[in-house]
Amino acid sequence: MDYIKSEYQTILDRKAENKDGSYTCYLFEKGIDKILKKVGEECSEVIIAAKNNDNEETVYEITDLIYHILVLMANQGITPEDVEAALAKKAEKEGNLKKFHVVDKNT
Repeated sequence: MDYIKSEYQTILDRKAENKDGSYTCYLFEKGIDKILKKVGEECSEVIIAAKNNDNEETVYEITDLIYHILVLMANQGITPEDVEAALAKKAEKEGNLKKFHVVDKNT
């Protein structure tokens, strides 16, 4: 998680600097719609790489997805600590397998 926190801080620093030519600053300038579009694109690329059974490409795409999720988090004021706390809460749950709704087609 140290890498995540370090990368998140770098993103916050770039946001504060508003440096020309920075891709991170570009995302913040374009706003939430652009950030969400990139998160969606990266999700799709992870899926395709995994479906192609290409682990090297999958890892590469996962890192892109994590970066864009961190930008989204910074944009929304969500910290890595917020995510850690939510993960810790989930870990405390037992038997959290979702139950699927069964439709009785005979009624």
